[in-house]
Amino acid sequence: MNDNLDPTNENFSSEELDVEKALRPLSFEDFTGQEQVLENLKIFVQAANLRDEALDHTLFHGPPGLGKTTLAHILANELGASIKVTSGPVLDKPGDLAGLLTNLDERDVLFIDEIHRLSPIVEEYLYSAMEDYKIDIMIESGPNARTVQINLNPFTLIGATTRSGLLTAPMRARFGIASRLQYYSTELLSTIVQRSAQIMDVPISMEAAIEIAGRSRGTPRIANALLRRVRDFAQIKGNGTIDIAIAKFSLKALNVDAYGLDEMDNRILATIIDKFKGGPVGISTIATAVSESGETIEEVYEPFLIQQGFILRTPRGREVTELAYKHLGRIKGTTQGGLF
Repeated sequence: MNDNLDPTNENFSSEELDVEKALRPLSFEDFTGQEQVLENLKIFVQAANLRDEALDHTLFHGPPGLGKTTLAHILANELGASIKVTSGPVLDKPGDLAGLLTNLDERDVLFIDEIHRLSPIVEEYLYSAMEDYKIDIMIESGPNARTVQINLNPFTLIGATTRSGLLTAPMRARFGIASRLQYYSTELLSTIVQRSAQIMDVPISMEAAIEIAGRSRGTPRIANALLRRVRDFAQIKGNGTIDIAIAKFSLKALNVDAYGLDEMDNRILATIIDKFKGGPVGISTIATAVSESGETIEEVYEPFLIQQGFILRTPRGREVTELAYKHLGRIKGTTQGGLF
């Protein structure tokens, strides 16, 4: 699959970033899907606004590309507050966190993406900030070292993670609201594709929107990325309108099959079948065989393959299902060498 369609890739060009911002919903009313999560958030935000209090600290977890960052911005907008955005790997020193926290006004939002990757020192520093709205800053060093306690304005920390299991128990316990985002249905994704096409001023047929949605791995980010690429094909190979014919042509050129599986998905399945007799096989062995990190396979590829019934996770390792054999045109018990 093209790097621009990789759900882990965020190295968009400036033009694509502008498009991405334009496509991002800014209010609850514009957001499609995650109905139960959305209904609960509406109630929590209304209650916080009525009391003129900061919203409880909120955790969004689930696979990448489902709207965690979007919901963080929506919450800030609905609260009428400013939002400061950072990520776990960036905050490697307590001083970095202190600078962000002391600049937050009352009821502001601090959004930390990949919060499971916070360093232990920074995480412990964050506990008192979340619980008591206070931080201790070390002044000077050596014999003259002393700590000064600074009071913070009441704020809302919104954390996002694709791997909630890696959060420590003390960190998880400090979030008053925890919401898991689920994969989207083709019907909901087709609605998102049509909305995005309208914002991009690209004519699209209902059949084409459904075709793109059906190959988007249940993920809005991928649906919008595919739409941008199909738009390119429509402008160069067609008349600018995205119909079913140009949609199928484009998706085939992008190596996105009817199930939404890309080249790496199929490579993972074929590797388990052809090199390991269908499994069981460990994730680190699979990662080595396909030249990809085990973490990326677990976070990005495996959840969708499991949900769609291509892979089973067992105590002994990963196994492919009958559906995987059928999808790749394999017969169980046989292998095909020389694929890689």
